[in-house]
Amino acid sequence: MLAGLAVIAFGLWLRFGGVMAEFASDKKPPEYFFIGLYVLVGAGALMTMVGFFGCCGAARESQFLLGAFFACLLVIFAAEVTAGVFAFIGKKVAIQEVQKIYEDIYDEYMKNPGKVNRTIYHYHLALQCCGKDNTEQQMGLPCPENIQMPKNCLVEIQNVLDANLHLVGIVGIAIAGITIFGMIFSMVLCCAIRNTREMI
Repeated sequence: MLAGLAVIAFGLWLRFGGVMAEFASDKKPPEYFFIGLYVLVGAGALMTMVGFFGCCGAARESQFLLGAFFACLLVIFAAEVTAGVFAFIGKKVAIQEVQKIYEDIYDEYMKNPGKVNRTIYHYHLALQCCGKDNTEQQMGLPCPENIQMPKNCLVEIQNVLDANLHLVGIVGIAIAGITIFGMIFSMVLCCAIRNTREMI
């Protein structure tokens, strides 16, 4: 149950907190990246609920509840491994998708620089970057005031997503390992209950 709550908290933090919240608030959020987060949050919610029923099954010494607990953990295990593998394998596509979104916003701003464009400023502020190369800060782009030198936003997007996708993958695989222990212990307990009843 605690591991499930930790997965939910982690997934929601990545989805709605920090840099990723800025990406999500735009008209074209990076959906490919968020799929892995949605899988993690869903698996965490299911894991919490199943953990409660597993505790009930252990307390009541019910083979049926423990068997159902094992089956649900198997489904959760598959979902978490999928999220972990998805984060590692889909990293390049997710980075390219967000970079394309930024380039579209950048091109739109360059066509009409007089128009107020908060989206490009949100990207610059969240990533602490400005433009697509080091000479563009003087061209009137809305850049954060506190950056010491202009940074390439395409490179910063790659750095941020690379770090976040690795976190998703590591957490997914780590929780999957905990799930394996839960399956082993539920089967051991189920067998022990059955053996005890047969002896009686």
